[in-house]
Amino acid sequence: MVKGETAIISGFTDEQLSVKLLEMGFLPGTAVRFNFTAPFGDPVCVSVSGYDLSLRLEEASTISILN
Repeated sequence: MVKGETAIISGFTDEQLSVKLLEMGFLPGTAVRFNFTAPFGDPVCVSVSGYDLSLRLEEASTISILN
């Protein structure tokens, strides 16, 4: 994703991590916006459910999205 791009969450690829992400507001059908990447590429900052959150790339890569 590029800065400012928005997508819809469709699900998750890691069942254990999905519980943590759901608690953070990453619900299927919710829009998520990519804000920026840290200087060395990890973590990334995204906006979801009215919050700005930082995720490790490993965590973010488990979120399936629809463009």
